[in-house]
Amino acid sequence: MAYTGINKSTDYFNTKIYTGNGSTNTAQTGVGFQPDLTWIKERSSTSSHILTDAVRGANKSLSSNLTSVQSTETQSLISFDSDGFTVGSGGGVNENSQTYVSWNWKANGAGSANTDGDINSTASVNTTAGFSIVKYTGNGSDGATVGHGLGVVPSAIILKRLTTTTGGWRNWHSSIHATSGETKTLTLNDTDANSSDGDNISGVSATTFTTRGTSATNASGSDFIAYCFVNKTGFSKFGKYFGNGNDNGTFVYTGFKPAMIILKRSDSADGWFMYDTKRSPINVMNDYLNPNDSAAEVETTSVNIDFVSNGFKLRNDDNGHNNSSGTYIYMAFAEAPLVGTNNIPATAR
Repeated sequence: MAYTGINKSTDYFNTKIYTGNGSTNTAQTGVGFQPDLTWIKERSSTSSHILTDAVRGANKSLSSNLTSVQSTETQSLISFDSDGFTVGSGGGVNENSQTYVSWNWKANGAGSANTDGDINSTASVNTTAGFSIVKYTGNGSDGATVGHGLGVVPSAIILKRLTTTTGGWRNWHSSIHATSGETKTLTLNDTDANSSDGDNISGVSATTFTTRGTSATNASGSDFIAYCFVNKTGFSKFGKYFGNGNDNGTFVYTGFKPAMIILKRSDSADGWFMYDTKRSPINVMNDYLNPNDSAAEVETTSVNIDFVSNGFKLRNDDNGHNNSSGTYIYMAFAEAPLVGTNNIPATAR
């Protein structure tokens, strides 16, 4: 098995939890790098998810649970810093005494021009971690391509139109979508099953992804943002699994000890679920958040997952996680890769 050369996963992805103090200009340190995408969710109360990236710029917020346009929030995420980020006094990021989680990815700053596609883009690219942030302006042409900068075929893309509520968050995932001629979609802000829809990414290549001349992916004159990911052995994995409807649930091999997982049933309507090792430091893990919902963190014994040294295992027969006839997609990022030249696996939790 070939490995990525990433010996420290937290150089490229890290989760930070914190408690708000209600003050402006509050630095959140300890991320370990300057993030280029920070996704924040209030855990202890109802509040929308907040996604900010270095390409759009600090203060520019999107919410995964909403179709809303990009907003300028002067008291949200204020800056990306060398060891984390600074937040203002906004309730979604820093209400006094409320608890928060942030998931942080490293790309390459504000990005640079990419001319690989029919539409020029600005791409912030980290080929080591297999992650890029891509911003472009649509031209309304069906089949127009956009450069992503990764140099290999993406494994997952999450895309949002910035200037209108139309279309929501479009998701392309290699486990259930074709590399060309795609007409199906999943949407991050709702619970719908994977379904036929011409308003989606219609193909991917090692240099570009292909849009349709429609409202959600390539409306003329509208700005879009796309988060593109690649499978990186020992660091990230984007796959699917099949439920078995048993409390001794399906085991999913990732090749690393996960730090964070997002999963979704794709063949039937159900929510998206997020788990991480900072909010649930020991097994079984029963604290989840929903990207498609503003609800506070849920702790329940009816939905349990174990994160182990080389993957994760479902521990209940819940429809959203492990139905006997269910198909599920997931996005996983490593806490610890399988390390060393002798491929000694990370220890279990």
